[in-house]
Amino acid sequence: MTFPISVVSGGTGFVGRFIVNGLIEAGHHVRVIGRHAPHRGDFVGPVAFMTASLGDEIDWSPAFNGASNFIHAAFDHLPGHFRGGEGDDPEGFKVRNINGTEALFKAAKAARVARTIFLSTRAVYGTQPPGKVLDEDTRPHADTLYGEVKLAGERRLQALADETFTTTSLRVTGVYGPAVAGREDKWTPLIRDWLAGRTIEPRAGTEVHGRDVARAIELLLEATSEAVSGKVFNVSDLMVDRSDILAIAQEASGMSGMAHPLPPAADISAFNVMSSARLQALGWQPGGRRLLQETVRDLVAAMQPATAS
Repeated sequence: MTFPISVVSGGTGFVGRFIVNGLIEAGHHVRVIGRHAPHRGDFVGPVAFMTASLGDEIDWSPAFNGASNFIHAAFDHLPGHFRGGEGDDPEGFKVRNINGTEALFKAAKAARVARTIFLSTRAVYGTQPPGKVLDEDTRPHADTLYGEVKLAGERRLQALADETFTTTSLRVTGVYGPAVAGREDKWTPLIRDWLAGRTIEPRAGTEVHGRDVARAIELLLEATSEAVSGKVFNVSDLMVDRSDILAIAQEASGMSGMAHPLPPAADISAFNVMSSARLQALGWQPGGRRLLQETVRDLVAAMQPATAS
């Protein structure tokens, strides 16, 4: 049996790690491109690794030689920031993330990689009418540099699509899930602050588990070219309020009767929820509330030694 070779840029990042592990579990041989070598325990199996940064002017062909798929999850930004990730270098940010991304797409096509998937973002939609549900036919209105460069990446990839090069972009919402040892996920600091009795400001947003992002990619690699090439797909599961997260944490930590108030629910009447119906039509089934509860409980369990000391 021949196993496909899949290349993942940004594979050592928070979202990239889910993608790499999903591909390994699906039987792919994976090559990872990243600025820093993976840590022990990052992945569930062995990977080949190429040290490189987005925007490097190098020969990318060794990474793509013999590969069937390319998943571009790399993004050059200030640590911890997507929106505002340009810092004080907006022009360099644009060059690295637009031209650097296009260079990778062209290298993949030149190497006869059959399929390329680009991780874009809900930020390409920008400001929309209050309460409007966002589907893939919604006109993008990127109003941050982050959204602008991702939208440019989508368009540059789509321009390369032809009968030999299947291209797809995923507009991904906020991603949650556990981090590897030594790194922190997005919700543990929130839970820690609440457990310490600090005031939590109301906030809500759409979320999807990293595992479900990985599953979306696997489905797109399995789908016919006609079903996915040149198209974009929203990837979003459910609306999550901070009060939802902390209510689960409250129960899991056994603090239901203690005086740590939950924040009030945020006002979401004007929020733009994303529809993932197009992806679900291909068979995608995200984990929903069950996976949210399981994940938060696991985060609390991992914190117990620290909170008990």
